[in-house]
Amino acid sequence: MGQLTNLYVAVLLSLCWGQWSEPDAERPSCDRCDLRLSCDCSRGRFTRVPAVTGRALTLDLSFNNITAVTNVDLMGHVELRALNLHGNRLAVIHPSAFDSLWSLEELDLSDNQLTALNHDWFGELGALLQLNLLDNPYSCVGSAPVFLGLVRLRRLAFGGPALVEIKRGALSGVMELEELTVHANNLERYESGALAYVWPLGRVSLSLHGPFLRDVALASAVVGDVSYPETAVTLEDLHLIGNESVQPFRAAARRRVRNMAFHNLSVSDEATVNMLMISDGIPFTTFTFDGVTLTGEGRWERASWTDQRSIDEFFIRNAVVLDVFKFVSFLQLGFLLQYPRKLSVINAKVFVVPCATTGLLLNLQYLDLSDNLLTDLTLAETLCHGSGTLKDLRVLNISGNALKSLSTLRRLVAKLYKLTHLDISRNRYSSMPDSCSWPSTLRHLNISGAKLTTITPCLPTTLEVLDLSSNDLKGFTVALPVLRELHLSGNKFLRLPAGSLFPNLQTLSAQSNTLNMFGHSDLQSYRRLQSLQAGRNKFVCSCGFVAFLRSSIEGDGVVRLTDGEESYICDSPLYLQGEPVGRVRLSVVVCHRVLFVSVSCGVALLVGILVSVLLWRLHALWYLRMTWAWLRAKHSSRRRRQLRDVAGSEALLSFDAFVSYSEKDAGWVETFLVPELEEPRETDEDYVNHRTTRPLTLCLHKRDFLPGHWILDNIMSAMERSRRTVFVLSENFVQSDWCRYELDFSHFWLFDGDAGEEPAILILLEPLSKDDIPNRFCKLRKLMSSTTYLEWPQEEEGKPEFWKRLRHALTREDDD
Repeated sequence: MGQLTNLYVAVLLSLCWGQWSEPDAERPSCDRCDLRLSCDCSRGRFTRVPAVTGRALTLDLSFNNITAVTNVDLMGHVELRALNLHGNRLAVIHPSAFDSLWSLEELDLSDNQLTALNHDWFGELGALLQLNLLDNPYSCVGSAPVFLGLVRLRRLAFGGPALVEIKRGALSGVMELEELTVHANNLERYESGALAYVWPLGRVSLSLHGPFLRDVALASAVVGDVSYPETAVTLEDLHLIGNESVQPFRAAARRRVRNMAFHNLSVSDEATVNMLMISDGIPFTTFTFDGVTLTGEGRWERASWTDQRSIDEFFIRNAVVLDVFKFVSFLQLGFLLQYPRKLSVINAKVFVVPCATTGLLLNLQYLDLSDNLLTDLTLAETLCHGSGTLKDLRVLNISGNALKSLSTLRRLVAKLYKLTHLDISRNRYSSMPDSCSWPSTLRHLNISGAKLTTITPCLPTTLEVLDLSSNDLKGFTVALPVLRELHLSGNKFLRLPAGSLFPNLQTLSAQSNTLNMFGHSDLQSYRRLQSLQAGRNKFVCSCGFVAFLRSSIEGDGVVRLTDGEESYICDSPLYLQGEPVGRVRLSVVVCHRVLFVSVSCGVALLVGILVSVLLWRLHALWYLRMTWAWLRAKHSSRRRRQLRDVAGSEALLSFDAFVSYSEKDAGWVETFLVPELEEPRETDEDYVNHRTTRPLTLCLHKRDFLPGHWILDNIMSAMERSRRTVFVLSENFVQSDWCRYELDFSHFWLFDGDAGEEPAILILLEPLSKDDIPNRFCKLRKLMSSTTYLEWPQEEEGKPEFWKRLRHALTREDDD
């Protein structure tokens, strides 16, 4: 019913291709692409192929709800290398949906709703290397040459629960394969030779649970077609009970297959014996059992006469013995154990191997008992209490057990005189003895994933590779002169160990520690270091560290960082936290603070000098000083004006004129001006008119300024208490600093636009044009251009007229 529904949907959608041929404005988009142009759009709840950048190299659309791929969904992705559509509801693919994917090398269409395979999908995919079509509801493969033209294809996977028929020509067009996976647990029909024409064929994985149970001949045909001496054959999901169930192995035996593997296997004693009998004299070199359940009692002695001398390796992982207490000793299996050079029994709940059984392993060079239940006591039994039984053993892996004592271990392996590799990782070691005796041949030692807090000279000096990752180490002080690789990731190192301890070290791994930073000086002592992995630490992104790391990432450093720049993340300062070190750009202010401050101060000093010169040339300081003085004086004068308004303007006027002059012109003022204006005189005109000229009162700074008062207040007070202001202008006046200071304020007061005062009286003691007046006295210069001024005559006959005009100007109000 489900297949009919999918077919119905496919028909409906196929009638609508014309509607899909144009881009849809409502098409969703996905922007989850990294710097490597790998776009991860998985689990995004997309119902159709989203729009992504046309430059994408990989596109992961797995685990969405996409039901169809149109002819425009992937148009333009000519650079795409990998496309993953696994785990959708894909039922329809347009025949030309993949035509523009000329560079595609990997395509995953597994776990969808494709009811039939169309050769048009792959017609333009000449670069395709890997294709996965598993777990779709198509029932037949080979009715049409689906893979024709895929001459570069190297990995192919097809089949699923619905596959019932494989026809001859199913792999037409496929020249050679590195890996072929076929899931055909419900296979009912197989045309002989359908899978037989691919050569060379590297690895084959077959799931034939149903045929092994129902149709031995069919299973034998399939196994026989893919069995070659150089091909590694893997059979999955098998339940072998009696003699009949193992007959398909005869086909593999006849083709003299060397490597046979079983995944998810359940096997009885009878089936085991029959398999051993079938393999009698056959040059099997490797038997692999991954996920094996032994339903019998291990009574295989009936096959003890068989010849298994070609077997080189037994690999057993995830093994389960249903009735372990009835399982017999392996002592009867000497005919099996005396030949292998490699034996792996992983995660099989092994807690002990009797010494007698160990003694049967006469040729053993590689022993892997990882992820079991060995303790120090049972390991002693397994290794025959250090008697050196395994005299040819070179590699020993006992990681992931319950071992606690390094002292016991080094005693047990001391007589393994050919031992070169020892893996004791993921055990419970918490301490290390001060001294140890190890085989002189030991070159590789792995003690990662323990609980070591310190390192002692117990480590063998012959080591070339040492792995101490994932412990609690904070320091390393043991010299290892021939060490080439050192792995210290996942510890608590604050800094890299001294390179002088490892004169031949070439590779150093120190990821996920508590390193803050390192630099060129830290690596100088490593004379031969070539590769460093130090990412995922809490880096302080200082200027020196950032510069060093960027040069190392770019390949300019003496040491190559092999774990990628994305592993180096800033932890501080706070504003850079989480930022990849390779992208950090620190400013000159941060990196060269002293130099920056020095240069800044120098520039500031130079600018200050230039500005000061410029201000001096433009008299800017004068303007600022006068503005401030004017504001202050104007504020204080406001009170005096209010008093004058209350008392009357005449009540506060004490002088007829305030005289501003240069100290060098004081002689003229005291000799001529003061006597002429302050002493009573009678002119001829006064005599004729029978009147006397009133003497005037002048305000002179030398005589009338109040001592102890601010000079600006004195000037303001004098100007406010005087009816007129007289400026005695001369070259001395212009050049005099004190006079100019007095004139500065007078200029602001007298020539302020809202002062309401009458213009000043200007007396020129000597010829002086307005161009001789400084530019900053702009209103005074303007006044000289618009106001008539008095010139001191050099001849005697002009002086009476001069005094007459001056007196008239000073007493004009009185005359009115």
